[in-house]
Amino acid sequence: MNCQVHHLPELESATSHVREALQAILHTILFIRSPGPVAPHDVHCESFRTTYTRIAMDNDPPPLQRSPSSGYNNYNRQQQQQQQKSDLDRKVDDSIETFLRSLIPIGPELMAGCLTLSFFERRAKNKLFGLVHQEEKVVWEQWFLRVVVNNTPRPMGGDEASVIERQRIQDTAEGMLKAVLYRVFELAGNEIDHIPSVMYDFEINNAKKPDDRDEVYSRVSNMPALINLG
Repeated sequence: MNCQVHHLPELESATSHVREALQAILHTILFIRSPGPVAPHDVHCESFRTTYTRIAMDNDPPPLQRSPSSGYNNYNRQQQQQQQKSDLDRKVDDSIETFLRSLIPIGPELMAGCLTLSFFERRAKNKLFGLVHQEEKVVWEQWFLRVVVNNTPRPMGGDEASVIERQRIQDTAEGMLKAVLYRVFELAGNEIDHIPSVMYDFEINNAKKPDDRDEVYSRVSNMPALINLG
């Protein structure tokens, strides 16, 4: 079986927002590649002005009214999500935390890594004249996403320059997230013949390559000083 490999646009995000951005990307792919029919559940991002669709679970909380003037709804949503996490949520969230702990420094206030989402099926494998039974994982699709986490402090002043800079940072982060999601939709629909008809599973890892650090450092060192996400 041939393995389809998809490379997504690079995502750069602040530490406080990167988890939600990765959740949006991973759950979108998992929804599109879900084995069998599933119900959709729309999730409104708290850190970004965008909505993504994930696989609906029986314990999903009902949508809450977003209120930009009050933090109550956000807090209530976080409490519900913490209390009612599904096995899928835990697997995705635990993988994100493991990935973030594996990031390497590439410059002042910058960390980076390459996230890999792999889909595979399990096949029985017999050895020694069929006397030994083993199980092997056959990967049929992989998604690669380079992630840069920026810890640069955001300007907190109330002056016009600080307000404009905060908005620019927010717009840039949202634009990068939406570019990744759009690319997911494009790639997911190109070829589907490789998707197996049997039940399959997924895993999320950090794809380490010997030249990862050098490539990202070169990109960052040549980046204009204006582009800093905090």
